[in-house]
Amino acid sequence: MIFRKLLVLASLATPVFSAPIVYPASGSGAGVGKHIVFIASDHEYRSEETCPALARILAKSHGFKCTVVFGVDANGHIEAGSSNLPGIESLKDADLLVIFARFLNPPAEQMGHLTDYLARGGPVVGLRTSSHAFKIPADAPTAKYSFDSKVAGYEKGFGHQILGNTWVGHHGDNHRQGTRIQLIPGQKDHPILRGVTDNAFCHAGGYVGIAADDFTVLANSQPLVSMDPNADPDTKKAAMPCTWTREYTGESGKKGRVFHSTQGASEDIVDASYRRLLINGIFWAAGLEEKITPDLAIDFIGPYQPNTFKFDGCVQGVKPEDLAGFESPIMPKKK
Repeated sequence: MIFRKLLVLASLATPVFSAPIVYPASGSGAGVGKHIVFIASDHEYRSEETCPALARILAKSHGFKCTVVFGVDANGHIEAGSSNLPGIESLKDADLLVIFARFLNPPAEQMGHLTDYLARGGPVVGLRTSSHAFKIPADAPTAKYSFDSKVAGYEKGFGHQILGNTWVGHHGDNHRQGTRIQLIPGQKDHPILRGVTDNAFCHAGGYVGIAADDFTVLANSQPLVSMDPNADPDTKKAAMPCTWTREYTGESGKKGRVFHSTQGASEDIVDASYRRLLINGIFWAAGLEEKITPDLAIDFIGPYQPNTFKFDGCVQGVKPEDLAGFESPIMPKKK
């Protein structure tokens, strides 16, 4: 009897690791035969809501197979900002990575799947905090990916080397000043801007964006004086680059496409024009720019009820499997 009790206690102490969610491809669409892997684990902006919502649209409406890898706790519940990413091995056959992460330090085995993907020059879409996706000690084998990396040849880490910018700072008062996304007139014919209207509203505040010579800047973010979508612009703060494309070169020598947006919070994608910008950017990164049309389907699939982004705002008690299928709510009500 005592032995059985010890076994029960031991089983309770063993971490439970949830599998990622896979949204199967529909039978038709431009994405048929392509696999997108999402990494969703940030502390504030509800990437655990944004990523599955986008994945469902891409799977159901456009034929991509979409795998969403969440940061989870020891009991398999989604934990905002967790560095434990079970299912990241899905990158082995991924055609595109969409990453929305902040200050992660994944176990070496998990991190290895990402480094292998980058080494082969796989295309990358980065949202918001992915400019500082990793915070890794300087003596770790993967230290070069840290946002503050000083490793020669890989300074400023993943954000700078892959997306183009590491963490620089906020531009405006986050949570108090919303942002208007202003399209660059000279890029109006870029395929990513097909059907995208000017002045989309995002709840997430602006970031400092520093455009390099190899960027194609598609839009700037203009801080507003409040969180009201109809608020006036803050004339004390000039518009900053917030959406761009570039390329990076993997260790294999292959170049990988990059699309980066400094917005992307769960409430940001409620704006249809901003949501279209992201869907178009994903198509472009996947090499499908010829399939981008002004009326590309961007409607949410299933109930989407985003929570206001904030620290400690992750809905508790939710496992990845609770978001399976196309009709489960994102997110379920608090338990």
